[in-house]
This record gives sequence, structure tokens and C-alpha cells, in this order.
Amino acid sequence: MILQIENLTKKIKGVTVLDNINLTLTGGTCYGFEGKNGSGKTMLMRTICGLIRPTSGVVKFDDKVLGKDYSFPPSIGVLIENPAFIPEYSAFKNLKVLASINSKVTDDEIKEVLEQVGLDPNEKKIYKKFSLGMKQKLGIANAVMGSPKVVLLDEPINAIDESGVENVRKIIAKLKEKGSIIIVACHDKEELEFLSDEIYTIFEGKIVDHRSLNENE
Repeated sequence: MILQIENLTKKIKGVTVLDNINLTLTGGTCYGFEGKNGSGKTMLMRTICGLIRPTSGVVKFDDKVLGKDYSFPPSIGVLIENPAFIPEYSAFKNLKVLASINSKVTDDEIKEVLEQVGLDPNEKKIYKKFSLGMKQKLGIANAVMGSPKVVLLDEPINAIDESGVENVRKIIAKLKEKGSIIIVACHDKEELEFLSDEIYTIFEGKIVDHRSLNENE
């Protein structure tokens, strides 16, 4: 999978929130987005997954144009801001409903991904009684369920404990092994550097810096 962002600009009410973004992202790599609140990180993620249409420029997945060749990317997992689930359903039942949409994820795979994030697949507690950490873990599980080719994680370690952070690290490592493109935005600079192979700094809607964290490059 190759994700290309070409000359992407987004304006809202005359204000430029993304300014001529150009990126080429490849599979098996974790990319970090860093920047202050309002810099454009989340807006760029929303544009990549098709929730927001650019004012100009294109997003392409393996040379197919988002919004032209298809409305949404064919294989993508997303955790952006506060995920919404059915309040009266358990973690397993919520993921079961979502998995039934494309019938590509089995019950065993749902149980496995819940265990990976640190949730008990047999737990009967319903979502509305979850702690913030449990809700965040379920959001991560939903995003990575089925090992999508592109995974967007906006502040994935918010509200989760140390063991949960370690689980996120392991999940990202496994996704990289499977050839996924992972994009992570995180205010914890140390953790972002730990997770990422490359980091892009975004400021006022522009990419102002890029650095590789691979020692052999």
C-alpha cells in the first residue's frame, strides 16, 4: 500500500487549515504527526480517511483517488477524537456489530483484538459503564480490528494505563509486520518518538519539519 497526498489544501470559511500538504507514505511504517492543538493534525487525518473533502489536491491509495475512484478508503481503521459505541452493548457485542458490516472479521479475531488491547472479551459490562481507559481501549480495538492497510490513531494513549501503552506499542509493531501504514498523533513527544519511524511536524496547516528515527538512515 502506498498513500499519496498531493498538493492538499483545505479552507473553512475562507481560513486555510491545511496548506499544500505533500506526503508519500508506505506500508510497514509508523508515521508520527506532531504539533500544537489546532495545527492541523486531526484535520489531515480526517481528510485522509474521507471524512473531510479537500478544497484542492488529492489523497490517493495505490494511485486510486479518494472521492473519485471511491468514497472511502477500502481498508482503513480510524480512532479520531471520542469514538462512539452502543451504550447498552458490551465490548465484544459492539465490535461484533461493526464486524458484521463487511463480514471479514470472525468472532475469534474479535476476541483476539480485545485481548490485545487489554479488555476481557467475555466481560458483560456494558459500554456506558466503562471507564475512560476502557472506552479508549475499545476505540483502539475497533481501529485495528482486521488489520487494515491504513490505521489512523489520534492520541491513542489518552486515559490508558502503563500496560495499555505497552499494548499499543505491541499492536503497532504487529501492524507494521503485516505491512500496514500507521499514522499516530500524540502530544507525548517521547512516546511519539518511541512509536514512530518518521515524524512530521505540522504548524498552521503546513508541514514544517520531517525527521527519520531509523538509526540506519
